[in-house]
Amino acid sequence: MRSPSRDRVRALAVAVTAGALLAACSGAGGSGSGDGNAINVLMVNNPQMTDLQKLTAEHFTEETGIEVNFTVLPENEVRDKISQDFSNQAGQYDVATISNYETPIYAKNGWLHALDPYITEDKSFDQDDVLLPMQLSLTAEDGKVYAEPFYGESSFLMYRKDVFEKHGLEMPEKPTWDEVADLAAEVDAAEKDMSGICLRGLPGWGEVIAPLTTVVNTMGGTWFDADWQAQLDSPEFTKATKFYVDLVQEHGEAGAAQAGYAECLNNMTQGKSAMWYDATAGAGSLEAAKSPVKGKIGYVPAPVDKTESSGWLYTWAFAMQKASDNPEDAWEFISWATSKEYEELVGKEIGWANVPGGKRKSTYENPQYREEAAAFAEVTREAISQADPRDPGVQKRPAPGIQFVGIPEFTSLGTKVSQEISAAIAGRQSVEEALKKSQRLAEKVGEEYRNR
Repeated sequence: MRSPSRDRVRALAVAVTAGALLAACSGAGGSGSGDGNAINVLMVNNPQMTDLQKLTAEHFTEETGIEVNFTVLPENEVRDKISQDFSNQAGQYDVATISNYETPIYAKNGWLHALDPYITEDKSFDQDDVLLPMQLSLTAEDGKVYAEPFYGESSFLMYRKDVFEKHGLEMPEKPTWDEVADLAAEVDAAEKDMSGICLRGLPGWGEVIAPLTTVVNTMGGTWFDADWQAQLDSPEFTKATKFYVDLVQEHGEAGAAQAGYAECLNNMTQGKSAMWYDATAGAGSLEAAKSPVKGKIGYVPAPVDKTESSGWLYTWAFAMQKASDNPEDAWEFISWATSKEYEELVGKEIGWANVPGGKRKSTYENPQYREEAAAFAEVTREAISQADPRDPGVQKRPAPGIQFVGIPEFTSLGTKVSQEISAAIAGRQSVEEALKKSQRLAEKVGEEYRNR
């Protein structure tokens, strides 16, 4: 049964948004439901979202009467579709998964519905329980919250404890990238059917660029200096990129230039890689009840070079399109999907290791979660708390972001640069050639900002 606070939120939403909806929905097309009993949700096809899709009809629609029509797509495709629908304010989708990269940009463009009225009224949601780095990353310049995290993540190194023990190898508590490269070489030489490491090589600013940029940061590089001078052909950026490309070429997975998060997760699950540097969210899948590597994986902080830490900060969060015809129903879904209540549901129905964590303090205080996710819970929490989007490297930079540059142009710039880097991983050009082309692309963006 819907709680009284939820009913008040629905009443408030009608009052707050009535005028805005008249304007926003004129000619927008809306979600097609019109009767307030259905919403359209567009989201990425990560495992946590697949679980959500399975649980929604029985545990949300049955309780609220709100039907949820899901469209689920791979990361690169879903980003394009969300950007198109939200930028046009077409209103086809009421809710979508966006990240802490898009949220402040979309909010500034007026594409999102501020969630503060709902958060204030819906006391059961408990906004104060959301981890502060996540709250801040989803708050725009106007001080309003525009998205709620479904799960949060940093990055860390995952490795096969049993394989390391078999070959007498020891993983440092806080490894450097040089140590990781040496370990990858040793495992690669000792195991016939297992690569030393898996690293993303798939084009996409949210694919290969994410882990690569954290390596660039800790090795002293940056995309732009404080004066918006592009730095992609600098010695530091070049050193980091050569290190990354050499490592994945020499000791990485087969077909690395086409391997992203999903492919590396599969490699690690199927025992084809001994190490994997990627999102902390991957641990839930590796430790799932039916995972063949459950209990065999160790987790340590993101490898470093010149910095104390190097993990990224990221969240897939649910945001409401400004042109939605059904904002009160959209909030009801968002608040349920990102709640403590939903985490408990996943724990009971699927398994506590599958809980979409990394977003709430209470998650890490839950004894059932701590027991089931003991292998990775604390490392994840520490990685998120240590992530600093405003100062992730050794030099000043002009925009926030750890694994991305927090400007609208980065979608295009990062994607184009990723294609050059992926081509270098595939052996079609040298790193120097890739970065020379990338530098020219970045210089154009930097010049625009210097001239503003």
